[in-house]
Amino acid sequence: MKAWLPEDDLAHFVLGAVERVPLGAFSVNARPSGKPQYDPRLMLALLIYAYAQGIFSSRRIERATYRDIGLRYVAANTHPDHDTIAAFRRTNKAAFEAAFLQVLLIAREAGLLRLGLVAIDGTKIDANASKIRSVRYDRAQALRQKLAEDIAALTAQAEAAGGANAPDPQALPQAIARRERLKEKLDAACARLAAEAEREATAARAEQAAKQAAWDARQGRRGRRPKSPPDDPPALAPDRQSNLTDPDSALMRRSDAHEYRQAYNAQAVVSADGTQLILATNLVATSADAPSFAATILAMAQTVGLPQTVLADAGYANGDVVAELEKRGVEPLVAIGRTQPHRPYDFRPPPDRKPARQINEPWRIAMQAKLDTDDGKARYARRQQSVEPVFGIIKSAMGFVRFRLRGIANVASEWTLTALAYNCQRLHRLKTA
Repeated sequence: MKAWLPEDDLAHFVLGAVERVPLGAFSVNARPSGKPQYDPRLMLALLIYAYAQGIFSSRRIERATYRDIGLRYVAANTHPDHDTIAAFRRTNKAAFEAAFLQVLLIAREAGLLRLGLVAIDGTKIDANASKIRSVRYDRAQALRQKLAEDIAALTAQAEAAGGANAPDPQALPQAIARRERLKEKLDAACARLAAEAEREATAARAEQAAKQAAWDARQGRRGRRPKSPPDDPPALAPDRQSNLTDPDSALMRRSDAHEYRQAYNAQAVVSADGTQLILATNLVATSADAPSFAATILAMAQTVGLPQTVLADAGYANGDVVAELEKRGVEPLVAIGRTQPHRPYDFRPPPDRKPARQINEPWRIAMQAKLDTDDGKARYARRQQSVEPVFGIIKSAMGFVRFRLRGIANVASEWTLTALAYNCQRLHRLKTA
């Protein structure tokens, strides 16, 4: 089958890249019984090549091993079933991370890994869950009570029906089981919401205690008295929501002009020096970008190294994070305000004009002064032309617009796999250009 593929096909690059991944990074079945296992490097190459070709479903990947010559060549003329493919994808996050690093090391050997100027941004990608499966806390409480009453009524009806003498002896037990499963999901959702509220209240109490201590140290001579800490135990807001299908996902939207969707916020650090390679990834379940800023950048110290300059939009503006990055020798260029004004010929009515925010914080004043220079403008202009096209390629060219896995740990693993497939495709094109 090698004769059927062009010499510069992506399959050859993927196979060469996965050979560099150590076998210790894979999760394999240690039991000696059963059928022989597929080579883990073969399975990894199969997933990378399939994602690069826009094939994400495990059933479609299995079917493509019969019909697609590239996938058939990568799979060595074998045909792993969809259960095997799905299980490998769920359990091999370490292998995806190791392969991701090896591809970047290949780029470094080729002189294509550049860390002078990078850009960070996030994009919302749909979760494998529907937003109509999100339930409010007050509605969940009402449904739990109703389900408990219905289960009790159906149980009494089943006992009175005489078991086998009933017209359909299986109907009532099945109806009870369905309601019990739903009630268990609602119970778990309420417990999650209560735990989230307690964690937020604990953090708020610690913050208020620090503010109170600072105010006491000043003997109340300056500033207002801090607010009292939240109630213990905290009162749950009735509009707090949790999704029954994927509890880790959240309702978020791209901007005020878009609808809310059940999604994750996928973060990527992209080289802004022309290669457009993804250098690091992260994934969070909040629409805000700032909380993951420092963690995403500083994690690069354990892989390819810290960059010199990081470009970020206004969503990453945070004084503590900027100070932390500068302490580690990383220069952040973060937009202070909205960088894209309202279009003069937009079909939508103009938004309500809010008065411009007065900049008082010293770090914001210093950052704005840096961005107003010719050098700052020239460097920051490269943010949009580096990271934005990467998300466009992943979503439009590769077709990755929805995660297949559930749970933030599994979804983060799939996002690493997607970035790995993109990097293989991008690096292969750079080397053959």
